[in-house]
Amino acid sequence: MEREELEARFGEVWDTAQLTAQFEVESFLAPFCMVRRKSDGALGTLEFQHRPRFYFRFVPAVAA
Repeated sequence: MEREELEARFGEVWDTAQLTAQFEVESFLAPFCMVRRKSDGALGTLEFQHRPRFYFRFVPAVAA
């Protein structure tokens, strides 16, 4: 999907440069990655697609 389609479907979308500016990547397990948001330290997941590489649909982790 193109960026505009992803934004319409999931809201905010990040390219790789935007991702690394706002998140610290903990691990990958396609099509997801575990990230920590730099602004507040929130742990969560993002989905991603390969071509073009975009990250989307941040879901905060729920504490157990």
